[in-house]
Amino acid sequence: MTKDRPLTGKERYFGENDIIVSKTDLKGHITYANRTFLQVAGYKEAELMGQPHSIIRHPAMPRSIFKFMWDTLAEGREIFAYVINRAKNGDHYWVYAHVTPSWGKDGTAIGYHSNRRVPHPEIITQDIIPLYKAIKAKEDSYSNRKEGMMAGLAMIV
Repeated sequence: MTKDRPLTGKERYFGENDIIVSKTDLKGHITYANRTFLQVAGYKEAELMGQPHSIIRHPAMPRSIFKFMWDTLAEGREIFAYVINRAKNGDHYWVYAHVTPSWGKDGTAIGYHSNRRVPHPEIITQDIIPLYKAIKAKEDSYSNRKEGMMAGLAMIV
């Protein structure tokens, strides 16, 4: 679904005081998206509800970053990460994401909550883009996608 959409090469921005918020179930399917998320990603609420959060996954994003994120969340811990996302029309936007498990009354995880803020541009250009390109190149050097993801994960940890 998302792989068929072309990339525009155009970056989208959102305000310093804006926060992109979403919630998902335990499988990563969207159960809530705030107005800022809808505006920046270019979707209507009905288009996102029930969809996998990966609907906004940008192909330049290393798979191993998400593996590390899901492993961290499965341990009941929060994670902060820089992420490049793809808008519905193929534009992209960078976020600094804070993802946490959401807990039920019985103390078990019932889903995930993510707040995304505007990242510092110099961190993205000087640190994150070169790092993610290196990780993605490592991942792509393997013919087996899972082996590539695990090689990328080894670079992270």
